[in-house]
Amino acid sequence: MKKTLFFVIGVCAVLGLHAQTTIHVRGSVKDALSNEELIGVTVLVVETGAGTVTDINGTFELAVPVNNTLRISYVGYANQEVVITDQTVLDINLQPETQLMDELVVVGYSAQKKSTLTGAVAPVNVDDMERRRVADVRQALQGQVAGVQVTQSTGAPGDEINIRIRGEGTIGNNNPLYIVDGVPTRELAFINPSDIESMTVLKDASAAAIYGSRASAGVIVITTKSGAAGKTNFDINFYGGIQYASNLPKMLNAQQYMNVVEKAWNNAGYSGTNPYTADKGRSDFANTDWLGELFEPGYTRNIQMTASGGSDKLQYLLSAGYVSQDGIVVYDNDKYKRFNFRTNINANLSEKIKIGTNLQLSYAVQDKLSSKGDAPGIIRHALLRPPVIPVYKSPSDPTYSETNPFTDLPFYLHNNRDAGGWESDKYEWTQNPIALAYFTDDTRSHFKTFGNLFGEISFLPEKELTFRTNAGVDLNFQHEKAFFVNFGDDDGGGSQIDRGLGRQNRPNGLDEYRGEELTFTWNNTLNYNKMFNLHSLNALAGSEFITNYGSGINASRRRYEYDTEKFRYIDFGSTEQDIWNGGSGSEWALMSYFTSLTYVYDMRYMLTANFRADASSRFAEKNRWGYFPSLSVGWKLSEEQFLKKQDWLSDLKLRASIGQLGNQEIANYAYLTLIKKDGDKYLVSRYGNPDLKWETTTQYNVGLDAGIFRNRLYFTADYFHKYTTDILLPISLPSIVGDVQPTIVNAGEVSNRGWEFGITLRNSETAFKYNINANLSTVKNRVEKLHPNLPSLVGSVTRTEPGQPLNAYYGYVFEGVYQNTDEIKTHLHGTTNPTPLPGDIRFKDRNDDGRIDDNDRDFIGDPNPGLLYGLNFSGSYKNFDMAVLFQGVGSVDRYNDSKKIIDYDTRPFNYTTNILNAWDGEGSTNKIPRVSFTDNGSSRISSIFVEDASYFRLKNIEIGYSFTNIRKLGLQNMRIYMSGQNIFTLTGYTGLDPESTDLIDMGTYPQSRSFIFGINLSF
Repeated sequence: MKKTLFFVIGVCAVLGLHAQTTIHVRGSVKDALSNEELIGVTVLVVETGAGTVTDINGTFELAVPVNNTLRISYVGYANQEVVITDQTVLDINLQPETQLMDELVVVGYSAQKKSTLTGAVAPVNVDDMERRRVADVRQALQGQVAGVQVTQSTGAPGDEINIRIRGEGTIGNNNPLYIVDGVPTRELAFINPSDIESMTVLKDASAAAIYGSRASAGVIVITTKSGAAGKTNFDINFYGGIQYASNLPKMLNAQQYMNVVEKAWNNAGYSGTNPYTADKGRSDFANTDWLGELFEPGYTRNIQMTASGGSDKLQYLLSAGYVSQDGIVVYDNDKYKRFNFRTNINANLSEKIKIGTNLQLSYAVQDKLSSKGDAPGIIRHALLRPPVIPVYKSPSDPTYSETNPFTDLPFYLHNNRDAGGWESDKYEWTQNPIALAYFTDDTRSHFKTFGNLFGEISFLPEKELTFRTNAGVDLNFQHEKAFFVNFGDDDGGGSQIDRGLGRQNRPNGLDEYRGEELTFTWNNTLNYNKMFNLHSLNALAGSEFITNYGSGINASRRRYEYDTEKFRYIDFGSTEQDIWNGGSGSEWALMSYFTSLTYVYDMRYMLTANFRADASSRFAEKNRWGYFPSLSVGWKLSEEQFLKKQDWLSDLKLRASIGQLGNQEIANYAYLTLIKKDGDKYLVSRYGNPDLKWETTTQYNVGLDAGIFRNRLYFTADYFHKYTTDILLPISLPSIVGDVQPTIVNAGEVSNRGWEFGITLRNSETAFKYNINANLSTVKNRVEKLHPNLPSLVGSVTRTEPGQPLNAYYGYVFEGVYQNTDEIKTHLHGTTNPTPLPGDIRFKDRNDDGRIDDNDRDFIGDPNPGLLYGLNFSGSYKNFDMAVLFQGVGSVDRYNDSKKIIDYDTRPFNYTTNILNAWDGEGSTNKIPRVSFTDNGSSRISSIFVEDASYFRLKNIEIGYSFTNIRKLGLQNMRIYMSGQNIFTLTGYTGLDPESTDLIDMGTYPQSRSFIFGINLSF
């Protein structure tokens, strides 16, 4: 027994020692073509997850268990695996992946080889995108893809980001549809950019028709990162930085201001003594730089942590992130912060059955500041406030208080209280922007749960047939709470009950809103993928059901006796008057069936057909179903015998497509007649339209793809024509019908057409590796048709009518400045007593009748960009890497209302230094009219305020260094980097930011210049 026991123990020990036998492997990794050593190559033991990276000489050392597999991987190269038996020295030669045409691109409900794509599909370079170091993934898309315009509505943290794909296609909603892990959504702010694995832009109808009724504005498909088999890997990425306001206009100082307003009073022709002449040199005047006082350095911080790993049966990924941005306006009332958590789990239950889930939790809080010139107009008032007014009151001022030390109405008159108390008739007309920023209290929070649960089963011997079911949820909770603090000087106004209060927010009050929205998506697909000799077939059929329900409740109170933080709740407000409460709910649903077929013969001839049928609850029953087909073909000439022998030609493919898309993004119940109660009567408040139907967008696309020298140089070109019909328009009924809201009808037609070009140059075969990606696109927007009863849509400065672009600027045409009275009489020969004076604006007399009236107005600008372009460069040499992004927009106009109200207004606001070049006598200038407190022609909407808002911007630059030989520190990789955003901007636009998306720029919160330092650790 003892001998037997010792024998068993000995055998187990030997077996155990054998199982744990490891070999110390040394090796080198080189480029197979250039024989250059490769630095930072990942060398991983697949079974254990242990690994290292190559050093500066391209070498590595690693202990590897016998019979385990080494996986060698490097960006831009094909992976290589080696099973270790008894080798101790390895010489690895990696093949560059310059032929990248077999990579899979996620399109619709499946993936397709890039080499077989026939539509206008644009994969986004995620590596370039990650280097942007921005909070919103939509910002990172800017300048990356031809035909995609990305603009920040303002530079305020958390404000909306707008995306337009191939221009403005409709008068209504032009936002694209986003598909995140198979779940549709209309917003992306909740996603951490570091969580994205791939992003694809579906631009034409052949690519996007699989999404039918919601794809007319384009589709962006996003796949998030998932875990991989191997030991657990940890990644930590942290960066922080500082931000500054840049490209600010130069405003007048106090001395310059007093000289200008003195001249404006004189030019106005007033009688008596000029009050500004007498005020020069007053001791109580300040010299305030209001823009300098308003803007201060802002700060941004971001930390992202990820853990991933798993086995062949189960892979997982956990990530958590926090981003915080404090804007560039004084005080802390323009902050944005967001918390993200995401988990991804995939389980292979068998060779043919797979399940998984992807869950994202996001909580964002924005301290909202007026950022577009909207009330109370903090940025706008910083431009307008005269420099002679100080920021703070003197403690000796009778109106001073510690809780409200800011100036409001200027220059209190101690001996003239009965006459008004202030010199506001000369210098006021504005509010103190610093006080506005201080007292702003408007917080908006958003909690989102977003994710999906899927199951997948494969059939047939080679798993050619796959069934997938996917359930997705998009749950949102929103809370908005704004408290309006009463402050400012008592000007004697307001209701009797509010006498004695300051003139700002009189009386104080609270507005609060809470809302929730749930969208549930369930789709099922059956996918067949098979190759038969020279034939390749991919067929997809599926169904999708989407249901949405949302509700909200709001309340307001006024006259809070105590306005400290603890009392800012609805119940503490007055209940005697000014009480508003409300609540509403709505729902919609979508039922869809779709199919797709892709056939490829001999990798030369390709055909893709899509068809989707949607039934939407937003339309009446007889028009509930919409049908959206598409067809695209491709011919790969490079595979033809007459070109196949050309070694320099890697790829040459022609593409063409046609298809239709829909738009159901309209208000719920628009087809129904609405009833309201008026006393004991029930009246119609809006007549419905049971004939309401889909907006339909038809797209034609012709494209070419070409690659030479193993696709090191790759070029794409597309021409598109996008035509939208049955656009929904509000038509007002005759007054004889009664006081009713406009009825929605299908009436408008809009077209967009243009060219898109992309070129990529890459080199990974030398020590200096680089990738250059440039894109350029043009688009021409035109309204083709409106309703006969609605010949034009008129805005305050715009007009939309057939033959012109959407929202074209409309007004008088600036021709110069009248130099003398003879010129006025000659030009206005049809006017008996012309009122203009020398130095006033001269407008074009379009009909030569000698008078300026409404008949002389014309189209004076196009707010739709005609040119978009971007240039990305990324490169590395040894341990250093660098990335640069240039981005720009051309052929776009913007109505600069800030210019109008600063340099041309008849009130004593501040001016920019441009006013120093105003007309001051015959021949002095023909560009800027005389300064005056009476109208010099600037009250009219004219081309003098429409400016070219084209710009060229160094959007981002990042320089990094990766450390090697750091495994002794327990790290696989460590990289430090510095990044700069919005380094410089070239533009002729005189507003604060040419990127502003508003049709009227009333003083936009500018984008900031930022400098960031970061570190990335992997272990």
